[in-house]
Amino acid sequence: MLFKKDIEPRCAYCAHGARLEGDSILCRKKGVVQAGESCRSFKYDPLLRVPPRPAVLDFSRLDDEDFSL
Repeated sequence: MLFKKDIEPRCAYCAHGARLEGDSILCRKKGVVQAGESCRSFKYDPLLRVPPRPAVLDFSRLDDEDFSL
């Protein structure tokens, strides 16, 4: 599955919104709103959502014995 089914609605990645400067979104339905808000007209646009960065692996505590069979 590429996307989760239970995406939390936010104006930051709604198809009706366009990002303004800072944390503001210009919504076709509600006008200027904050990115964390949502309304019942929310329509998910996967291209607007920026996924969280993956965790960085720490290899410094591993040695060569951990990688041998």
